[in-house]
Amino acid sequence: QVQLVESGGGLVQAGGSLRLSCDASGRTRSNYAMGWFRQAPGKEREFIASIARNGLTTRYADSAKGRFTISRDNAKNTVYLQMNSLEPPDTAVYYCAAKTTIGSAYAPVDLREINYWGQGIQVTVSS
Repeated sequence: QVQLVESGGGLVQAGGSLRLSCDASGRTRSNYAMGWFRQAPGKEREFIASIARNGLTTRYADSAKGRFTISRDNAKNTVYLQMNSLEPPDTAVYYCAAKTTIGSAYAPVDLREINYWGQGIQVTVSS
């Protein structure tokens, strides 16, 4: 089992920045690709960004490209999501996610692939 705990959310004005962190604990010696998803009220959970075990392969949703950056520190068992130029449509609960992978270069994009979820953290962008 892996436990994921998000931090860094909150309220920010449009155009501002936030950095989300996700600390993983438990069986972190296992091989996990990591990702971020979000869910706005009344909408389905959607993919935002993911990063492979090797830290080199990353994938982004179109809405995140050019504004968000995902990274990981394997020594700290932590994954980050730097979010810049935030807009009100970015308001959502953001979820950290982990997927067990065999290959080191695979980064998931489908929530059905995810093995573990964090509890979620609120990000609110005011206009």
